[in-house]
Amino acid sequence: MLFTRLPVADTLHSKDMILPFRKPDMTPRTKAAGAARPEKGAIRLTIGAVLAACLAWGNAAGAGGVTVSHGISAFGDLKYPADFRHWDYVNPDAPQGGTISFLGTGASGTFDSLNPFILKGEPAQGLGLMYDSLLTGSGDEPDSSYCYVCETMEYPADRSWVIFNMRPEATFSDGHPITADDIVFTYNVLMEKGHPIYRIVYKDIDTVEKLGDHKVRFTFREGVNTRDLPATAGGISILPEHYYARHDFAESGIRVPVVSGKYLAAEVNPGRSIKYCRIDNYWGAALPHSVGTGNFDCYQYEYFSDRTVALEAFKAGEFLFHEEFFSKLWATAYDFPAINRGWVIRESIPDERPSGTQGFWINTRYERFSDPRVRRALGMAFNFEWSNRALFYGLYTRTDSFWENSDMQAEGVPVGAELALLEKYRDSLPPEVFGEAYVPPVTRADKADRRVLRRASRLLEEAGWMIGTDGMRRNAAGELLKLEIVDDSPSLERIINPFVENLRRIGVDAAYVLIDRAQMQQRQEEFDYDMIPGRLVMSLSPGAELSGTFGTDGANTPGSSNFSGVSHPAVDGLIRDIAGARNRDDMKVAVRALDRVLRGLHIWVPNWFKASHNIAYWDVFGHPDRKPRYSRGVIGTWWMDQARLDRLRAAGALR
Repeated sequence: MLFTRLPVADTLHSKDMILPFRKPDMTPRTKAAGAARPEKGAIRLTIGAVLAACLAWGNAAGAGGVTVSHGISAFGDLKYPADFRHWDYVNPDAPQGGTISFLGTGASGTFDSLNPFILKGEPAQGLGLMYDSLLTGSGDEPDSSYCYVCETMEYPADRSWVIFNMRPEATFSDGHPITADDIVFTYNVLMEKGHPIYRIVYKDIDTVEKLGDHKVRFTFREGVNTRDLPATAGGISILPEHYYARHDFAESGIRVPVVSGKYLAAEVNPGRSIKYCRIDNYWGAALPHSVGTGNFDCYQYEYFSDRTVALEAFKAGEFLFHEEFFSKLWATAYDFPAINRGWVIRESIPDERPSGTQGFWINTRYERFSDPRVRRALGMAFNFEWSNRALFYGLYTRTDSFWENSDMQAEGVPVGAELALLEKYRDSLPPEVFGEAYVPPVTRADKADRRVLRRASRLLEEAGWMIGTDGMRRNAAGELLKLEIVDDSPSLERIINPFVENLRRIGVDAAYVLIDRAQMQQRQEEFDYDMIPGRLVMSLSPGAELSGTFGTDGANTPGSSNFSGVSHPAVDGLIRDIAGARNRDDMKVAVRALDRVLRGLHIWVPNWFKASHNIAYWDVFGHPDRKPRYSRGVIGTWWMDQARLDRLRAAGALR
């Protein structure tokens, strides 16, 4: 799950920061902004259980109950055996070569840093291409990780530690061997100088020890949930100790570093473009994980400060692949000559991942927003039905869950195992949580649905916010109910301004404030805002990382993704229950319970979603017959079709 908000038009993207999750799209542990979806306790087992678990995981158990394996799954089987030849969703005979180009996205339409590991700077898109990790993931499994820079891994039944046996042939981009020293260095430097979020993500790692030149052990803190910790440890993007002995890791800038991945930044033009090209004689090219993936010689991102200009550039062939996040443009702007001639393909492809938690996040750290009735009333002022009809061309569906478009979404009233789990926290939860899962009211498709606004006004009055002597604005104990929605891009203005108008209709002294990127970054890091728009990408197998987004840890960590400042004992407890779940069914139950509680706390104003990608691309690519289930697949599995490219060049469509 990525943690940083980045609004673009009616879509909110996720900043390109590298975290320890999977890389089905050739971008390790990151969700590149151009790939974002639119708008929208240790377990100890008996000997018998150990044997059963080893059989289920398809691993070979060694002496003392230690499992030696080519991978690990949070729950159940690994799909791919140790001798697999390639992922099922790739074309193993895909041609290699060519350059695929995209629109680069960033908070200000540019970038100024090639260091995605620190708080400072605006990282370029695609930096995950430059980093490998001990483990990697497949695009058709939700919770499996496979050895990549490691050859095998060892762990006990309780997963209280993990040893990675590394491939001695693995090297950095300068040919220097990747060793256990580099793993130890990476962990230490991220904890000491990296973005504060790493101190949450890795808080349950106790020690990282070199056992040999190519053998490293992670030991986890006693008493913590260890289910996901081996995969978290193995997902660390590997950094070169020898390089950072000469360069300051905490420096933000455009110097191209020594890297561990398959690609290296070859052309860097801040404000204009960045191009990553394949490293000659890359050590891992023949690994089964690489067969049929990363088929392009280069990946290029073109930056434009104006989205209208960017679309015209795409039409002219200045970049070749585009995912459209503007509903209006998708509905009205994709009727141009290149499409009519069949040179550009326009299609929607399904997206089977959770659609992300997109909304306007309310900062509950402020006393005036501490009452959930106030927060619920604020949410009722957003008229989705009118926005969808008037602004989105009816393309979207209202979000009501933090795990929208998944089977982890809470529905109806809690029963069975979910109810039993919630009962543990009943004393700290509002009674409404035990009723129907909260769904925003359906409004009439008028800009102001007075029926819903009157209900919102009554909630504010119940919370003590009465209309003042001016007959317009609400106050309590002499304090005005003020709310500023802060953003650094005008792209959401057409959506936020009507929301502000409705807030004013119910007596809230509301305003939409547009600030520059530097101010936005500082205010977000310091939680200096009333409300901000943002979108988070949720994991298919959530775990302890949720503490950085909804837990007390994140509420108190500068720059975290806990935008609303949630600090609630039931939420913290449910996150522990999710991380400690013994099987996928138990995890889903706990996630549904957490979803229900978060919705009942009204920490955000939910926005909209669409379970598909709207894409357009010049007809120069080949791709497998099916895409990986849990990935868009473009970066990882497509290839350049030279014959198609030559045809369009001969026709004068492309240079």
